[in-house]
Amino acid sequence: MQKAGFSVVLIGRRLKQSPPMDQRPYQTSRMRLMFEKGPLFYAFFNIRLFFLLLFKKADLLVSNDLDTLLPNFIISRIKKVPLVYDSHEYFTETPELTNRPVVQKVWKAIEKLVLSRMQEMITVNDSIADLFREKYNIKVHIVRNVPFRLNQDFSSSRGILGLPEDKNLLVLQGSGINIQRGAEELVQSLKYLDDCLLLIIGGGDVLPVLKGLCEKEQLSEKIRFLPRMPYNELMRYTRLADLGFTLDKATNLNYKFSLPNKLFDFIQAGVPVIASDLPEIKRIIEQYQIGTFIPSHQPEAIAAIIRESLDNKALRAKWKNKLTFAAHELCWENEEKVLLKIYEQYT
Repeated sequence: MQKAGFSVVLIGRRLKQSPPMDQRPYQTSRMRLMFEKGPLFYAFFNIRLFFLLLFKKADLLVSNDLDTLLPNFIISRIKKVPLVYDSHEYFTETPELTNRPVVQKVWKAIEKLVLSRMQEMITVNDSIADLFREKYNIKVHIVRNVPFRLNQDFSSSRGILGLPEDKNLLVLQGSGINIQRGAEELVQSLKYLDDCLLLIIGGGDVLPVLKGLCEKEQLSEKIRFLPRMPYNELMRYTRLADLGFTLDKATNLNYKFSLPNKLFDFIQAGVPVIASDLPEIKRIIEQYQIGTFIPSHQPEAIAAIIRESLDNKALRAKWKNKLTFAAHELCWENEEKVLLKIYEQYT
């Protein structure tokens, strides 16, 4: 947005456990709220956001995902300011809503109210874009969540990070390591892999379950949990991995059509990917030939694919070579050109 000529103010929330924000070349505003989850959180968040926007001058409003859309839409109508809606997932079909039909109905009503009155929006892949186009007859731009090119001078070593030199290093990472994303089965697959160490880096609601599984199955020597960390620090670990994993299950439309950030992180880090056979992920992996797929979520099947991938050194060398090409194409330096064209029409 700054490249397009805007002076940016980023607005969000601040939780009790939120780390301090690093210095950024634009303004930030973090709202403290009385509640941190549940219906009261969303109600207070939207009310606070409405009044903050009401008294803040803006030439363009950008709503990031459905839970910020209603106050942005109301303010855009009151002040007659253009609004861009940027949807990073298919929000109304997330597992947190599909199991709560009343709450889901509320969010669907908000989505219908606003999107039926908008001309265009942004989302992250073709599959989700097609759903919005069919439902609301709206123009949808596709901007994928891909990272900047990773600096090739950016390096680390296993010794520096306290990782064993004699183990194959596997990595599962993300801020949403949640249920129905294959993490439990991946952990259980380590029962069949004696020469591997799995790093689980980040946060999510399934982490207590995973730690319980490690204790129950006596896998503590094979699995190491690391907390959320700044991106550059995260990639110090990721670059050392032999294989990366994205194992979401097609239990809801949001997961079925997901295109997770970690897939592109693995690409930038030069790490071959083992994935579940979901449409958008499959499209990338097959197009660039950078990994393979699990036949099922059975722990034994996952372990077999890991073993096969680690033992086939020629195949891994081919994947690594293809990853270099993929990293040059699937980077923010290329993807931002689409976004710049959208924002420049509002300058």
